[in-house]
This record gives sequence, C-alpha cells and structure tokens, in this order.
Amino acid sequence: MNTSDDLPGRQVDVIEKLRNRLAELQHGAENRLWPAITLTYAQSIDGCIAPFDGGSLQLSNASSQQMTHQIRAMHDAILVGINTVICDDPQLTVRLSSGNDPQPVVLDSQLRFPLDAKLLRDPCVRPIIVTSKLACDKKANQLITAGARVIRVRLQENGLIDLSQLLQRIKEMGLHSVMVEGGAKVITSFLTSRIADQLLLVIAPRFVGGLRAVHPTPTWEQEPQLQDVCYQLLEGDIVVWGSLNRGNGVKCASSSQAGVSNRLPECLPANAKKGE
Repeated sequence: MNTSDDLPGRQVDVIEKLRNRLAELQHGAENRLWPAITLTYAQSIDGCIAPFDGGSLQLSNASSQQMTHQIRAMHDAILVGINTVICDDPQLTVRLSSGNDPQPVVLDSQLRFPLDAKLLRDPCVRPIIVTSKLACDKKANQLITAGARVIRVRLQENGLIDLSQLLQRIKEMGLHSVMVEGGAKVITSFLTSRIADQLLLVIAPRFVGGLRAVHPTPTWEQEPQLQDVCYQLLEGDIVVWGSLNRGNGVKCASSSQAGVSNRLPECLPANAKKGE
C-alpha cells in the first residue's frame, strides 16, 4: 500500500509552479494575441463540480480555498460563466488572502445577469459582462447604471460568443492574465478550444454523483494533455498542476500555420445547450 511519500509523480509547491509559469508567459506577452490563461476548479473524486440538479456545492477544504484566493491575486482578471453567477452569487475577491482583487469577467450572451448580484455591490470589483451585439439594450443600460461594464462581441455561427475576439479585447484592456473558474460549460470550452496555458485542479476526497466538470464532446481534434505534472496534498485535498499545449494566440502564427481555427467557441459545441 502506497503512502503519501511514495505516490507516483512529484509533490511540490503548486503555487510556485503556477507563478513561474505565469512569469514565463508574461515574458513573451508582446508576441501573444491573448492573455495568459489559467484554468482552475475543484471537483469530487468522481469528477463532479455540482449536484445533479445544478445547485451550489462546496467541495474544497479551507486550505484549498485559501490557495484559490492566492491564485486569484496573481491574475489580472477572473472569468466565469453566467450560470456560476446565477447559482453561486460569487464575490470573486481575494478576501481569504492578501493582494488585489482581480477584474471579474462574466460570459453572458443573453444578458441574464441579476441586478441584485453581489458583484454589483461593494466590496466587489464591478464586472465586465460579455454579451452579444443582439442582446437587450435596456438590460445593458441597467447593468451599466449599476456599475458594470458591458462589452459586445460577435457571435459564431452556432450562436455563441466568439471567444477569440473576447480574449483579444481583454488583452487590449490591459488584462494580461486570466484565471478561468468555470462552470462546467466554460471549463469544457477552454479545454476543447485548447487555449488554456496551465491547469490547477483541486480533487476533494468525496463522491457526489452529480454534474461533471468536463462534458463529453465529440469535437476534440486532439485531446488536451497535461505536461510537467505535479501535485500537492492539502489536508486531504489533492491539488494537481500541469501545463497545457495552447492551440493559438501567438501573433507570429496565422491560423493556417497553427493548424487551429481562430474562431473558438464560448462554451459548448453547437448541438449543446446555451447559457453558461
């Protein structure tokens, strides 16, 4: 029987690995169209992030939560989907750690953002809400009056926001690093599109039997794989870190050279439900 001392792989300080990877990416930031992207989320040991009914669920322990807030402080922005806002009503701050709060960015193609959300009240940084050019002007004006910034980007043929254009806009705003926290549709989107640079995954030692973190998808031309994988034990939680091969986003490479389309999905393939 293995103990924590003879588990395969390398147990290291994952925060240091993540910080070093960010530094590497920012060193060559002038050659990149997009910000550095860190994908991070917590799941159960059976791969779930929420109950089957889609409600809120706290998975990670106190130490892992504090680590997550440390990671937030290392990024310029934090990105979630609208379902996360509706279900969890998060603050997206670094209240459990020191440092500056990142800029919240919310994907909301239909402007379902609640006017009473915590993100529209102190002490939260007012969000950037990303929607389509066809979204309701009246709701957009209400959100702007409440302190949010609403930006409109083009839609893809499947009706979802063009993620590549969004990431370019984010970088033009001076946001050079983005932490993506989910939910499930957003996680699947970033993995499917192969645009995340690194992954930090917290695995809680419990079974949920609920909503999977990564949805089944037939659209992957190449399955994403972690490299330079290492882990850290945090009071029962297992924290896994690894780098990801990014599919595009370098100025000197055209879409034909990179072998990847510049038009990347916001969330899921066209035959999936919208709304994250």
